[in-house]
Amino acid sequence: MNSTRRLSSPLAIVLIAIGFLVSATLTACHGGEDERAGSGFAVTDAADCLPPIALLDQHGNHISLADLKGKPALFDFIYTSCPGECLMLTERMRRIATALGPELGSKVRLVSITVDPEHDQPAQLLQYASAQDADLKGWLFLTGTPAQIDDVMKRFKLIRQREADGTMDHVSEMFLVAPDGRALLQYLGEKISAQHAVADLNAAAAGRAVSAGEGTVETVRY
Repeated sequence: MNSTRRLSSPLAIVLIAIGFLVSATLTACHGGEDERAGSGFAVTDAADCLPPIALLDQHGNHISLADLKGKPALFDFIYTSCPGECLMLTERMRRIATALGPELGSKVRLVSITVDPEHDQPAQLLQYASAQDADLKGWLFLTGTPAQIDDVMKRFKLIRQREADGTMDHVSEMFLVAPDGRALLQYLGEKISAQHAVADLNAAAAGRAVSAGEGTVETVRY
């Protein structure tokens, strides 16, 4: 009996140690996945996302996308009657805007484009932006004709779709567009890290490579 206890005690210690190591390894891997999910993933075969298409901002001003070249921008796609997901995306964009501080507008831009131009005109966009504390210098909310919005979304490899109940399909991705108009990175909207996004935007503004999951993507200055 004494011999059995002497043998089982070291075995128990070994098993506990193995269990601890496995648990720690799983926790570390899970944390790594969350960390990568908060950063951007490289966009391949990107078209010019900033063509000379004239849209309207939330104040009724005509804005040519081509005129946005020269500064990096973070794009998302929302609509003002969205029941929830768009509010989450706008809140995450607002956190990024806060983290950017004076860099917003002076060196980088945020751009939110409606996927429901049939309803969202400048008045609706301004009301939405104001309600979300997002009517900030350097942050544009844009609308246009349905054909214009379809054209812009196609350049991001997106399709605008309406459900049978009239609601729009959500676009959960955000995109970092380089100063030359190319989409560099794609983020998961529900997991985007303000820290990563700000670092990527500032790197692109300085003409440095930006992070992309396991590697980097070179920025070409306009």
